Amino acid sequence: MEHNYPMKRIIDNQGFLVDASFEDQIDEQLVNDLYYHMLRIRTFDRKAINLQRQGRLGTYAPLEGQEAAQVGSSLALSPADWVFPTYRDHGATITFGKGMARTFLYWNGRVEGCVAPANRNIFPPAVPIATQIPHAAGAAWAEKKRGTQNIAIAYFGDGATSEGDFHEGLNFASVFQLPVVFFNQNNGYAISVPIEKQMNSATIAQKSVSYDIPGVRLDGNDCFAVYFETKKAFDHARSGNGPTLIEAVTWRKGAHTTADDPSKYRPEKQGEHIVDPLIRLELFMKNYGYWNEDWIQATKEKTSSEVEAAVEEMEKFPPPNVEDVFDHVYAEMPAQLADQKEAYLDYLGRQ
Repeated sequence: MEHNYPMKRIIDNQGFLVDASFEDQIDEQLVNDLYYHMLRIRTFDRKAINLQRQGRLGTYAPLEGQEAAQVGSSLALSPADWVFPTYRDHGATITFGKGMARTFLYWNGRVEGCVAPANRNIFPPAVPIATQIPHAAGAAWAEKKRGTQNIAIAYFGDGATSEGDFHEGLNFASVFQLPVVFFNQNNGYAISVPIEKQMNSATIAQKSVSYDIPGVRLDGNDCFAVYFETKKAFDHARSGNGPTLIEAVTWRKGAHTTADDPSKYRPEKQGEHIVDPLIRLELFMKNYGYWNEDWIQATKEKTSSEVEAAVEEMEKFPPPNVEDVFDHVYAEMPAQLADQKEAYLDYLGRQ
């Protein structure tokens, strides 16, 4: 089946165009937007890891290596669309408009970290694997019933394709021809399990055949391939033609989370041949006259300042209200939980 789903690519590892038909569609604004957002989320990501190591942030899921997949896809969205992320898709949600300070708060276990801007439809990150896929199909169904042009995108990893939610979500979207794009980031591992040990299919894209929907396999480290193919899928959905399954083949550079040690299950040199997505874009910029050293330096300073300001905002947030642990769970609090709350508040009062 692999030959039926060839890897779509626009630039190669050296940053040269391999599909000249896109040359006229790539302009300075798009190149600069892709670079800015990819650098921005990488800066955020590396800062988050440092904060976790310093005890200033909780357990964190790194995204380095997947910037092109997340930025390329989210930049193609319209403001009224829906985003259903996993715990590793904060690069996509930040690019789509979620604040970095709120994202830091999420990784500190704060409920405020789940709050999206009022003008963006971003669901809280799904930690249970694949549960966001039926949610995205449901939101798309609602938009179809309302008669809007809005679409939904569900982000998920390769391990999610082994869950029932994946099949239920795709089947439902196919039956009702819903405006939703299922965006898989195949980074080679479902936590510590390599893809060849958790599925027997040659590709994830081929799973689209079961639901009679388009399936696309692309180079997830090629930001242009991601942007244009995802935009094409969005246009397909907005036109009433139903869902698309996209497999973006990429690579998770670091650990599954900061509580994980990938050296225990990944060969030491695995992934070394994969060219960094940001470096590939930089090579393209130099090859085709988009590189501007002054702009690059200014962008690095800007993204660094943005991240530092977000850290400062996060750390100035008032302490969490301990009553949140008990409240807003039940319409009427059970007696046992009320007793626990009273006992805990009494304990705090004695400190």
